[in-house]
Amino acid sequence: MNKTAIVTDSNSGITQAQGKELGIFVVPMPFLINGEQYYEDINLTQEQFYEKLKSDADVSTSQPIVGELLSFWDKILEEYDDMVYIPMSSGLSESCSTAKMLSKDYNGRIHVVDNQRISITQKQSVFDAKAMLKAGMSAEEIKNFLESTRLDASIYISLPTLKYLKKGGRITPAAAAMGSLLHLRPVLQIQGERLDKYRMNTVTMKSAKAAMIEGLKNDLSTRFSALAESGELAVAVAHTENFEKAEEFSKELQSIFPDVPFVACDPLSLSVACHIGPGALACAFTRKWKD
Repeated sequence: MNKTAIVTDSNSGITQAQGKELGIFVVPMPFLINGEQYYEDINLTQEQFYEKLKSDADVSTSQPIVGELLSFWDKILEEYDDMVYIPMSSGLSESCSTAKMLSKDYNGRIHVVDNQRISITQKQSVFDAKAMLKAGMSAEEIKNFLESTRLDASIYISLPTLKYLKKGGRITPAAAAMGSLLHLRPVLQIQGERLDKYRMNTVTMKSAKAAMIEGLKNDLSTRFSALAESGELAVAVAHTENFEKAEEFSKELQSIFPDVPFVACDPLSLSVACHIGPGALACAFTRKWKD
């Protein structure tokens, strides 16, 4: 029987310490900050990242460096027969397509999964992969399941400012100026490949939360109704340096959706935070594998 490793990247929100504890390998994502290379959870903590972001440092994300990723894989394959590699969504980064190309030189030992996830939903996929492996499924079977259920997740994110969307070129300076003038607090969504607009006219935390809850309720009554009935749906909360509000929101969602298991209240991955800034609040439905 093959010895299979479960591998992901730090976009999942799984720290190096958590990975070691859980038996999951985590590729640290690189960031370029004022021309210097940093690696998430290696020489860049969440606190350091936000300090640099708020000081208007030039911060950009990058996909793993090819040579470093290959070395990471090679070291794992010294001990394991094969691996399931779950990177961030191909719609948000080229890292998944790069990994798929590189894996072709490993004679089927590396199964790269593109299940369109990031942060808390990606983290759940990694946990599901670990559970499926424990249940006796092969690397190929795990990959096939995760890719066949890639759209069974939905994230809503409320932003306190348009500053970082403007800085990253995701909205025009004119739109950012108008939004700031009107004190807009936009709500974005990730349902599959991209980070998209969901509701752009909310002006308070209360109205933004109401819009996110409305989105979840609509998802629950339509695309996720069967998953909820079968016990394969979970709800989660995430944030960017906004822990207290996230804890409050977690309790609120648990009271609104008492029949949906609550699985996490976590920081959003830094690759997302880079584009939306601190103070954001997010919620999600995600498929949870059921044996």
